[in-house]
Amino acid sequence: MKLATIRHRDQTLYGQVSGDWFYPAEAALKTRYTTLKDLITDGALTQLAAQQTRQEDGINLAHVSYLPPIPDPGKIICVGLNYRKPYPVDGVAPPNPSQIILFGKERDTLLGHQQKLETPAGPAAHSFDFEGEIAVIIGTGGRHITADDAMTHVLGYSIFNDGSVRDWQKHSIYAGKNFSGSGSWGPWITTADEIKNPATMSLTTHLNGQQMQNTTADQMIYSIAAQISYASHLYELQPGDIIATGSPDGTGGSRTPKRYLQEGDLLEIAVSGIGLLQNNI
Repeated sequence: MKLATIRHRDQTLYGQVSGDWFYPAEAALKTRYTTLKDLITDGALTQLAAQQTRQEDGINLAHVSYLPPIPDPGKIICVGLNYRKPYPVDGVAPPNPSQIILFGKERDTLLGHQQKLETPAGPAAHSFDFEGEIAVIIGTGGRHITADDAMTHVLGYSIFNDGSVRDWQKHSIYAGKNFSGSGSWGPWITTADEIKNPATMSLTTHLNGQQMQNTTADQMIYSIAAQISYASHLYELQPGDIIATGSPDGTGGSRTPKRYLQEGDLLEIAVSGIGLLQNNI
């Protein structure tokens, strides 16, 4: 099942996507669970899955505006330096971390599919970069989760652009990663039952049609299960939390010459089994 949140005729709706159609949660369900996060938190996803998806009840995706699948996530946990990179960003040693590296993002840094990313004002625009990633969405919370049990806590997967201002990362990781409207995720969450082997998911990033990044999840230094387990020892994971699992080589800041984002660019990040996240700059 593909779970999405959209805007249509001045209404915010959540529901499921099938083909070219969006099927909103029925009124009774939306009355009980105002947001997709509320539904997930109560473990009521089966109620949405049980709804009939008749085309006459659907909305053509061409007529919707996408929001982040969970517009009000709890924690947005990002993993840094989780792929081998022969050409690292200036000032960053080639990744060989002895432990998982985490940082956080604020909600208002992230937009939805097809929304226009905001170019930072002033000098920050000169090092505005992209990072295509696979996102993991927590469905069942927990603390001190073992790596063996970690995948049972996964609701599903999505596509994530960890927008970064490289020069501001030298101020602090938090500063460089939290410019408003600099990143995105979506267009939907593909539930875990549709991804038979997460380690085989492939990720590719294209900028104006040119391939910039290409990898598979099995190339991560620390697996998805290890990331979930590690994070759960810091704090209790909650339904609707997001873990962005790290970005492979090929970002603009790692290139010679560098290729940072510019107004008018088209950024496309694809993950197998999920789809395509597309944003103009």
